[in-house]
Amino acid sequence: MKLSIERGALLKAVAQAQSVVERRNTIPILANVLIEAEGEHVHFRATDLDIEVVDRAVAQVERAGATTVSATTLHEIVRKLPDGALVTLTADSAAGRLAVDAGRSSFSLATLPKEDFPVMASSEYESNFAAPATVLRRLFDKSKFAISTEETRYYLNGVYMHVAEGEDGRVLRCVATDGHRLARIDAPLPEGAETMPGVIVPRKTVGELRKLLDDDDAKIAVSVSETKVRFATPEITLTSKVIDGTFPDYTRVIPQGNTRRLEVDAAEFARAVDRVATVSSERSRAVKLQLDEDRLILSVNAPDSGAAEEELAVAYGDERLEIGFNAKYLLEIASQVDRENAVFMFNSAADPTLMREGNDTSAVYVVMPMRV
Repeated sequence: MKLSIERGALLKAVAQAQSVVERRNTIPILANVLIEAEGEHVHFRATDLDIEVVDRAVAQVERAGATTVSATTLHEIVRKLPDGALVTLTADSAAGRLAVDAGRSSFSLATLPKEDFPVMASSEYESNFAAPATVLRRLFDKSKFAISTEETRYYLNGVYMHVAEGEDGRVLRCVATDGHRLARIDAPLPEGAETMPGVIVPRKTVGELRKLLDDDDAKIAVSVSETKVRFATPEITLTSKVIDGTFPDYTRVIPQGNTRRLEVDAAEFARAVDRVATVSSERSRAVKLQLDEDRLILSVNAPDSGAAEEELAVAYGDERLEIGFNAKYLLEIASQVDRENAVFMFNSAADPTLMREGNDTSAVYVVMPMRV
């Protein structure tokens, strides 16, 4: 195999591949990227046995062929090469080496036979549809902060993507929760997605998918089956196993009868929470909210480190309320608001609180209070 490729195109392809590769591997071949050159393109394939990413780049292929080489080493080399360099990759399968040449630099890397590289079994997808990158980006960006990190409740270690009944008909919905907070984000249902089975997309896949969604004009081809999900652009295909488990009935924890309404400037609120939380002890990070007519007092009282208080002008017309929250959870939820105002709906100091942006019900967040 011999090919020449521009450094920028090579770096982009190898960067995506090497981020899938696990740092600690018991199987040596999984640390490698499979390079396949044919026609006018070269494919870079990497996997951790749960996720597979295939990156396609344009190259001048002199001799078609394939080999595998350490993903991180190749990425580091290409990253350190000068901008605009033309990189030549030459594989010598007899010697088990890949030569990387660019300008006056030359490297020789150890390879492993391509036959050993595991290729993810192709599966039949029950549902295929296209969705704009901006829509998927919003769905996953706004929900991923609530993904649980507890390994014991493995079915919460991802985002539950499914078709649901919204206020104005059926929607494509993403939900994530860790038991303390919950995010539920809706988007218009794309054509062809009506029969999609609900799947739990793992946390790592959500992180990798984010890299496909930076181009606002891109259309992402989405394919879903009971066991796998695939996201593809013309250059990159990301295939992932889904979490094998049942996502809990999240509708039961979304409060319907909360009547006390607080409206506050989201950015101002987030900054105030951040300031008062500075003195709170790391362990509890509790912030107390005292609500009175049109004013909100945020306070923290940490016996070992001090106290803090800040008052905000808000829109609130109900009876007095004192309620405590984990500062980190409040900050994360407030930072999801794109518009100016966040609307909080309270019931009592012990009940879950609902948050949304203005009157928009396509993004709803729930956070559990804590005793302060």
